[in-house]
Amino acid sequence: MSQAQLHDKKRPDASERPARHQKPLVIGIAGFGTVGGGLCEAIRANREFIIQRTGRDIAIKTIVVRNPDKARRVPFPAEATIATSLEALYSDPEIDVVVELMGGINAPKELIIHALKAGKHVVTANKALLAEEGEPLFAEAAANNRILGYEASVCGAIPVVGTFKQALAGNRIKELVGILNGTSNYILSEMSSKGLPFGEALREAQTLGYAEADPTLDIEGIDAAHKLSLLIRLAFGLNYPFKKLPVHGIAEVEQMDIQFAREFGYRIKLLGQARNVDGRLEAGVFPTLVHHTLLIARVGGAYNAVRADGNVSGPIFLHGLGAGDLPTGSAVLSDIMAIARGFLPDNTGFSCRELPEANILPPEEAVSRYYLRCMVPDTPGVLRDLAGAMAEFDISVAQAIQKTDVPAKSLPIVFMTHQAKTSSMRAAIARMDEKGLLLSKPVYYRVL
Repeated sequence: MSQAQLHDKKRPDASERPARHQKPLVIGIAGFGTVGGGLCEAIRANREFIIQRTGRDIAIKTIVVRNPDKARRVPFPAEATIATSLEALYSDPEIDVVVELMGGINAPKELIIHALKAGKHVVTANKALLAEEGEPLFAEAAANNRILGYEASVCGAIPVVGTFKQALAGNRIKELVGILNGTSNYILSEMSSKGLPFGEALREAQTLGYAEADPTLDIEGIDAAHKLSLLIRLAFGLNYPFKKLPVHGIAEVEQMDIQFAREFGYRIKLLGQARNVDGRLEAGVFPTLVHHTLLIARVGGAYNAVRADGNVSGPIFLHGLGAGDLPTGSAVLSDIMAIARGFLPDNTGFSCRELPEANILPPEEAVSRYYLRCMVPDTPGVLRDLAGAMAEFDISVAQAIQKTDVPAKSLPIVFMTHQAKTSSMRAAIARMDEKGLLLSKPVYYRVL
């Protein structure tokens, strides 16, 4: 039998193929920007494949926008009704799923609550809303036995939410580390690979559409912190209130820090991190030195990545596009398809309706190795005095670089420390300042 005949023999005839479900899954969409357009493109391009996967079609009935006449890159689907009132979504008995792609906090929160109370499933890409106001929304979804899907809210096309809820569900997660913001990663990558100063790398990111006109949420680490808050719920089954997360962005990273890190064999990355420390949870978002041999150090451009260490699975690594119309639309579509298949609600990944609050390790008690750069006067004994200030608070120096060939009144001295408490680092820096050893505010970052 030839390969072609074998192929034909294995192909099921029409009677054996999955039948279309009698009723399509009817969705209504709030917002039709980048992600909304990407979602509709994905549904249009893959409609027959979606039906093969789920056994039913997905029908877009209503799209709500503020301004129907606004020019858009992706045209509205011909079959959709365009409305301006959110009530058109949650009051329509034919709509099965409300897809919230508006952004913001107050209006989306009201929409989601109304939709859940009306017995509709909800899919959202709104990480800020879920991080800051997620608890009442998850409670409302549980009370109404509805699905609240949010795969698109963390790392775009990377299936992070599903991985923690399903593939790693049998694990206790010991630690997770992630590059959770593509804008910051692009900026740091350009500073590292091209030697660009921070401001120039930021402008390049804005020109390419990787950064907003106001990049505050990205470069200050807030966007990454929103995502980390959601990942902590999924990975550890704990509620770590967003407002308690320590967050430090990349706006202070200078080109000299990029170069010093390279001399030690490291790359600087903005990382969201969470780990179990003797029953307490340590978490936060910080610029971090990552050794160049680690996979996460090699994640460049606007890509995202998450590394998780399970007590059964061991370490796993997820990598992919963290933003954009089609990647994020793909993640939204995955939640819609899960509903189309008839999945039961599993919104937090845990059976309890309300997750317990995390026993938080105070940030000042966190222990890490550190990179410390001090700008000091070109005077004898300054290296000895700086090391003495650290020794006073039990901080041991692993390596030091003193640049004596720089023609300037202020010289950089860089230390790599052994494990030290955050509180000890802060106290040592305060002592250096008291002694008049510093010409400017020092820079210190964790080392992974």
